Formats: sequence, structure tokens, C-alpha cells
Amino acid sequence: MTDEIIDAFARIPHSRTSDEIIEQIELLILDGVLRDSERLPSERDLSRRLDVSRPILREALKELEARGLLVSHHGGGTFVADVIGQVFSKPVIELIARHQEATQDYLEYRRELEGMTAELAARRATRFDKDMLTRIMEEMRAAHLAGSAEGGLKTDVDLHSAIGEAAHNIILLHTLRACYRLLSGGIFFNREVLFAAPGAGDRLLAQHEAIYEAIMAGNPQQAREAAQNHIDFIITATRDAERSGEWARISQLRMQQRGRQPSAANPKTAIDDEH
Repeated sequence: MTDEIIDAFARIPHSRTSDEIIEQIELLILDGVLRDSERLPSERDLSRRLDVSRPILREALKELEARGLLVSHHGGGTFVADVIGQVFSKPVIELIARHQEATQDYLEYRRELEGMTAELAARRATRFDKDMLTRIMEEMRAAHLAGSAEGGLKTDVDLHSAIGEAAHNIILLHTLRACYRLLSGGIFFNREVLFAAPGAGDRLLAQHEAIYEAIMAGNPQQAREAAQNHIDFIITATRDAERSGEWARISQLRMQQRGRQPSAANPKTAIDDEH
């Protein structure tokens, strides 16, 4: 295998029909090569790279728009549509946000999903997948050293997404992307609050390192265990954060209630207050 640059848009065979263009672009979206909101090359550039006439290309792009896979902005180009969308409708997302017991179900689901994904990635990751994982890990380490919460969240999602890509399973890939969209939106828990505990950031980085190293070493079982241990930590940290918040609320209520009660040394205060 060489490091020669591969054009995602391959030349269309001699028949040069719009159906062949449609199939090629659909597969690029399905395989996760073209992502949500990614802009396609200009019509002139794309017709040249595909080696097709512009009328045939326009016909293909129009059909892909009709299928909901592409969107065009007048004078602004053609983009990949939001093909992932939301896992849940807006009312359900708001309902979940109001009832935190859903967090544990989400994490339970992710535990199994992440374990399977890491295991497959350890079996199937190519050299290019591993190069991408290494690049993201370097960015994660830098964000950790800089104490960047925003950089930490970005590299967290990037790493798990790259592991999903390295698993080379289309259904898993798109399921995970939808799952991480909820994570990025802070639907289930606030990452900054969750990992504000002393040493939590160090432990989180070490867990990501363990997943990364297992995949790089091609050890499927170790990769699965490392991924599940990572989610187990999040489950425990989430419960502790919720418990701590509830305890703080109860303590505050007790303090407020005691402030309203007369002291044992001066019971007359309550009588005076009534008058």
C-alpha cells in the first residue's frame, strides 16, 4: 500500500449515466466519507473529476436532493444533508433532559455499543485508521495539558467517532454519530461538572489511552474491556454527581428550615414574630 492520494470522486465508467454518479455519492455518504454539512466540489470541478458532462451531473445532483441526501444553497454550493438527524424527536429530548433517570439507560446502552465498536476496531483498523487515532490522541493530550474543557470535549467525541470509523461497520458508524450528537449537546449530563472532581481528568485521559493502545496493538478483548471500563467510570461519576447535587439540595433546605425555627435558648422569638 502506498501513500498516494486517492480521489474520493472516481471517474465514472464509459456509460457515464446519472445513475452511476448517484450510486457513487450515495456510497460516499453511507461509508461516512462525506459527512453532514460537508460541501461538495464546485460543479465544474466535480464534473471534471467524475469525467462526466455538467448536464448529467446536474441531473444526478437533483435526484440526490430529491432523496434528501444533498441540499443546495443558491449561490452557496451543494452540501451533504443532515442525514443522521436526531435519534429522538425534540419533545422526547426535552423529556429526557427533565428526567435524569434516562441518563443511566443511555450509558448502559453506550457501554455495550462502545465495547463492541472498540473490539471491531482492534480487529479491523487499517494503517490510515491508526494514523487518525494517533493524531486525535495527540490533540487530546495537548488539550488535557492546557486544561481546555472545550478541547477535551471535542477530542473525546472525535476519538470515539474515529474508533467507530475504524470498526468498519456502516450501521454502527451512523448509530454512534447520532449517539455522540446527543453527547455533544449535553443532553444527558454536563461533562464539565461531571469531571470537575479532583483527578477525574487524569483518569479519563488514562482510559482513552488504554482504549487507543489496545486498538493499536490489535487486541480485541482488551479493547472491549477498556471501552467498557471507560463507560463504567462515567456511570459511577454520573451517579456521584447526581447524588452530590441532591445532597447539596437537601442540606440547603435543612439550613433554610433551621433558619426559620426559634432557637432553644430564645423561644420568645417565635411569639414576637407572630405579633
